[in-house]
Amino acid sequence: QVQLVESGGGSVQPGGTLRLSCQVSGYDITSGLVTWFRQYPGKEREAVAGIYKQPPFLYYRDGLKGRFTISQDIAKNTVNLQMNDLQPEDTATYYCAAARGVPTWSRPSAYDYWGQGTQVTVSS
Repeated sequence: QVQLVESGGGSVQPGGTLRLSCQVSGYDITSGLVTWFRQYPGKEREAVAGIYKQPPFLYYRDGLKGRFTISQDIAKNTVNLQMNDLQPEDTATYYCAAARGVPTWSRPSAYDYWGQGTQVTVSS
């Protein structure tokens, strides 16, 4: 059984940092694609950053590379998302997802497994 558990969300002021973690069980993160998505209320989920296999190929949403960094912790089978210089527009629920195949990384419908989400709030 595949499970993804997100952690690390919280509330920060603009300019702050957070590190999200996606602990994965039942699925080897170096064997496929794991992606972080975010969702605003009433909106569809949008891909933020993805990491594929090992050595990893990285995907980033336009405009986020440089502030956000995705990485693997192979020993812990965990995918992390380091988020720096957070802004109010980054406020959303963040989800991690894993795919069995090789999907178009930004399409939520292409993923087979999802975590429950973690809330990120950026406000002064």
